[in-house]
Amino acid sequence: MSISRVSRHVVKKVLAIEQSEGAGARVRRSIGSMNLRNLTPFLMLDHFRIGKGAGFPDHPHRGQATVTYMLQGSSRHEDSAGHKGTIVAGGVQWMCAGKGIIHAEMPVHDEGHPEPVGFQLWVDLPKEFKLVDPSYQELGPEGIPTAYPEGPNGPVSIKVISGKSHGVESPVRPLGGCWFFHVKFDKKGTFFQDIPAGWTTFAYVFKGGVSVDEDSTRLEAFNTLVFSSEPDQSGVSITALDDETELILVAGEPLDQTVFQYGPFVMTTKEEIQKTLLDYQLGRNGFEKAHTWKSEIGNK
Repeated sequence: MSISRVSRHVVKKVLAIEQSEGAGARVRRSIGSMNLRNLTPFLMLDHFRIGKGAGFPDHPHRGQATVTYMLQGSSRHEDSAGHKGTIVAGGVQWMCAGKGIIHAEMPVHDEGHPEPVGFQLWVDLPKEFKLVDPSYQELGPEGIPTAYPEGPNGPVSIKVISGKSHGVESPVRPLGGCWFFHVKFDKKGTFFQDIPAGWTTFAYVFKGGVSVDEDSTRLEAFNTLVFSSEPDQSGVSITALDDETELILVAGEPLDQTVFQYGPFVMTTKEEIQKTLLDYQLGRNGFEKAHTWKSEIGNK
């Protein structure tokens, strides 16, 4: 017996306006902006383009996961736990900050390298994982599997950064449910992505235009589309209205917890934020190197 496919529909559309962020970076922020505050479990979505001399020098995190996915160019990273590396185009870093870490993210602007462009998504951690030890999951482009809903010669391919799509599963294992797909349409076409019932789901279109479900309304690039989450809706149907359309499709299990955020610190109560600030000030409970460690890449 086949399960009927019922698509979610768009309940909110937010245009991401380009703005300055950090030391000279240009960012289109949707989730986390005034127009789209916390969309549990998602805290922030940035579509970034980093010019020469720009970057994100040493800074702390606690209580969230940060997901960096590069579309073009590459970015170096380094942290207070001794971890360092480079995220290349088509690669992802899934960093669980847990109880605390200090790190730097600096783009590569070597001669012959394209300007770094990509996404950073902040995902809230379930409260039981807020104070775990920091951890990383990193995949180069060759490590991210691809699904082809209509076969390799079909109009659409889906890079499965996390989660499952059309029988293909990513090796990334987030703390808390989160599926992340990079969807590319070579030609106009339609695909249906199964998504667990009740999960928060959004798409961000960054090239071309789409329509959703049976609504023919054209939705342009740089819009974040928040979808409905009725119990009978088993996924989402997306149609590319242009050749070479691209988008990210992200879904996550909503968290029944309060969000208290102070910059890069995300906890569930005001008291936990106050304790985090004290831990950082005193260099303890995950921030032991807060006042002694300096990255090489962020202090050149």
